[in-house]
Amino acid sequence: MTLKGKTLFITGSSRGIGREIALRCARDGANLVIAAKSSEPHPKLPGTIHSVAEEVRDAGGNALALTLDVRDEEAMVDAARHAAEHFGGIDVLINNAGAIKLSGAEKTPLKRFDLMHQVNTRAVLGMTQAVLPWLKKSENPHILNLSPPISLNPRWFRNYSPYTLTKYGMSMLTLGMAEEFRRYGIAVNSLWPRTLIATAAVEFEAGSPAALEAARSPRIMADAAYAIVCKPARDYSGQWLIDEEVLKAEGISDFEGYRHQLESGKMLMTDLFIDD
Repeated sequence: MTLKGKTLFITGSSRGIGREIALRCARDGANLVIAAKSSEPHPKLPGTIHSVAEEVRDAGGNALALTLDVRDEEAMVDAARHAAEHFGGIDVLINNAGAIKLSGAEKTPLKRFDLMHQVNTRAVLGMTQAVLPWLKKSENPHILNLSPPISLNPRWFRNYSPYTLTKYGMSMLTLGMAEEFRRYGIAVNSLWPRTLIATAAVEFEAGSPAALEAARSPRIMADAAYAIVCKPARDYSGQWLIDEEVLKAEGISDFEGYRHQLESGKMLMTDLFIDD
């Protein structure tokens, strides 16, 4: 199956994993809605919705850059309507936008928890509601949430339970919406990396610049996301998926090329919420 002519709405796609997913799908000739807050250059972080839109066009896709704060209900509805009118519909929603703060219950300010809840959990529900009318009309509709498999191992709660709660909320919505939307033929799945991924979140919040030596490129998540949304929606829903496992099922066995720093000899670090 190809994504040529299909429309994908990707939140948080001005950099990192969202950007890589957009570029991978653009190679099929897909229509990409680049939706994020970053409309102007950031002093420390590369990329804006406009620069990614240009990259998408250069890669062979069509692009629509939309400034979007996923905490704003009205903005989500307006963005979905604008995208659908521009491209004639929406076939795939990728809930990639995220907020992170790895602190415990004692020291996480409620304002920061509210931000994580709004961006990580609430926005999945809000964006899904906003695009649902068009997904119902698609021939192969998918929703993909970038959230982890749920493990009740206390290690994932001890040091940063507020963040864990908001990410697990996304994964619980995956299960609930997969069953609720099965009658519409809409697939709903979650995708999570087995290893650290070289993103701004890892560099500045969940690790350090040195951690990037033990990380993979966002390309591995992009390739896995592409494989998922190309599958028949009615047969592939309600799963918490890991990038490596998705790609192994596609026949890929060598993952060395996905290292962020190919020359690095460091052992890759396992990501959060992965027990093995």
